[in-house]
Amino acid sequence: MGGQAVDEALHGRVMASAQTLDRPARNTIARPPRESHASWPLADRLCHALCWATGIGLCLVTAWIVLYMLVKGISALNLKLFVESPAPSLRERESGGFLDPLIGTFIITAIGMAFAAPAGVGIATWLTEYARPRWLARAVESGIETLAGVPSIVLALFGLLVFARGFFSFLSGSTNGGAVSGKSFLAAGLLMSVLALPLIVGTTREALTQLPSRMREASFALGKTRATTIRRVLLPSIRPGIASGVVLGMGRIIGDTAIIVVVLGASPKLQGAGGAPLLSTLRGSGSTLTSYVYGFSPAGEGNSPQKAYAAAFVLLMIVLALNGVVTRLSRGRSLDTIEQGAKP
Repeated sequence: MGGQAVDEALHGRVMASAQTLDRPARNTIARPPRESHASWPLADRLCHALCWATGIGLCLVTAWIVLYMLVKGISALNLKLFVESPAPSLRERESGGFLDPLIGTFIITAIGMAFAAPAGVGIATWLTEYARPRWLARAVESGIETLAGVPSIVLALFGLLVFARGFFSFLSGSTNGGAVSGKSFLAAGLLMSVLALPLIVGTTREALTQLPSRMREASFALGKTRATTIRRVLLPSIRPGIASGVVLGMGRIIGDTAIIVVVLGASPKLQGAGGAPLLSTLRGSGSTLTSYVYGFSPAGEGNSPQKAYAAAFVLLMIVLALNGVVTRLSRGRSLDTIEQGAKP
């Protein structure tokens, strides 16, 4: 509590000092009256209409998908699916639920964000506030951009090759022949963190670059070092931006399937690897809702569309809830509030 009070006091002093800094007078810009679309050239009017049509078309497609999954999912959803583990049966539609894949989804998300969130915030802060040596900063920027465009199946194959090595045996169990399997929640979670990393780095960097420079100058004027300024002034000011990146990363992890199938094994039930209960689960194989939907869809082996629709509906609701959280955070404590707080 004492450290938090000191941080809040320093943040308040910096904001108060920032208010005393001179700001250039803003010139009033005279804007011409809005033109009528009828006066636009024909090419501009066609492009404007095309933009409207594309936007409305995307909204209609999204609404159709949500409504379709809503109708199909609710009709197949029941409480037993949430509390029962998958159970193989000749009458697949009437036996078992998706409790294990639901637990697996939360486990993978927690492991992925445990690595991606601190690493992403740290990398973004270093790139924005230090970026030295310059050649290393450019290399890291290129690496982050590359990771953002790499297909998840490529990461999955690379991860399976790496984690099957003997020195990574502590992350997963072994096969019947004694070889390292390379398939576990820990291995899949590490790869998932790589998927979420570019999103967290991007949102955190954007939030840091939008902070007014007078906040840094005010903190330096109070005799604080750059590290203290970052820790006690800048990062607390961009908490909504960091939270938005974390939530977007969670959505990216929850919606991936390739890594789950290749690195986690996509077994319907949780299978431990021996040892302590929690560690056995983390080193064992399992599945998530995405792989469950595929496995029980007509394209998979389960061929139980009702269960697939129900699981897909739950997955869609989770993703929509995460998107709602991002929207709420972005509308919460915005950077406009920081700007207003620094006005004299």
